[in-house]
Amino acid sequence: MHCDIYKFSKHDDMYVYVARPDYPNDTDEIKDWLGVLPKDFRASLGRSKFVMHLDLAATPTLARVDKAEVLAKLQSQGYFVQMPPQDVMRRQAELRAREAQDNIYD
Repeated sequence: MHCDIYKFSKHDDMYVYVARPDYPNDTDEIKDWLGVLPKDFRASLGRSKFVMHLDLAATPTLARVDKAEVLAKLQSQGYFVQMPPQDVMRRQAELRAREAQDNIYD
């Protein structure tokens, strides 16, 4: 299974894997690969940035997620969302809270 990986301007350290089951035979026409995402979810992500193309069959393991889970989601819904680790999310929330508090006194 081939997939493309994207990251988004509004969500640091979150990645979306989009299935490309017909790769390389799906490149004849330009396609909106992110069209598989639910509209509301996609709208909340911000601007997308292509990160890389990945052949999961040739990749023994993935850094932060279980390869079997990624494959299952790609096959069932066409995409997989990799959330940042909890400690990263906690730090980001703390920074946003401090910035909001600092803005009160500006």
